[in-house]
Amino acid sequence: MPNFTVDQIRDIMDKTDQIRSMSVIAHVDHGKSTLTDSLICKAGIISAKTAGDARFTDTRQDEQERGVTIKSTGVSLYFEHDQDDGQGRQSHLINLIDSPGHVDFSSEVTAALRITDGAMVVVDSIAGCAVQTETVLRQALAERVRPVLFVNKVDRCILELHMEPEDMYRRFRKSIEDVNVIIATYNDQLMGDVQVAPEKGTVAFGSGLHGWGGGGGGGAPSTPP
Repeated sequence: MPNFTVDQIRDIMDKTDQIRSMSVIAHVDHGKSTLTDSLICKAGIISAKTAGDARFTDTRQDEQERGVTIKSTGVSLYFEHDQDDGQGRQSHLINLIDSPGHVDFSSEVTAALRITDGAMVVVDSIAGCAVQTETVLRQALAERVRPVLFVNKVDRCILELHMEPEDMYRRFRKSIEDVNVIIATYNDQLMGDVQVAPEKGTVAFGSGLHGWGGGGGGGAPSTPP
């Protein structure tokens, strides 16, 4: 069952400062749709059992058969969050658009970016930045859409590769540095500083498949944990 009612959605539509529209962009197979499933699950729209396999935003039959996103698909998610500011739980409406990662459907990414406030760039923690990562990030910056970074598939570092903490730290840091190099290359000066960093709260780490994650905000470690 959804964790919200129609009345709650209607009420928050008048509070534009509590509404955000986000595009999810990434290289193909870096986990965009699976991560979107986890966020949809958190909103109570689908069950935890089906999250990750449901590919909720892949609504076309050919998308389900091929396991690849072809058309950008949007979904509205309602969350309540306590910001520890003494005002109690604040409601937020997130309009999330899952966009394709394949180069053949780049026009769908541009269309999604033009109607959103920000872009969540998803990067596979193992593969790192790929060719299409640069392409979609360049598209976002061309549309003057501010990016944030989600380093996905962290579970693979632990369960598959059995990596040491220091090796994981170095791999994550390289992914962040590579994204910032792309941002520095294509950034519009009118946007100001849009470099991503854990201490800014613009980088998160987690696993879309297993539905967990976290990020910086209180300062990132300067040395490997």
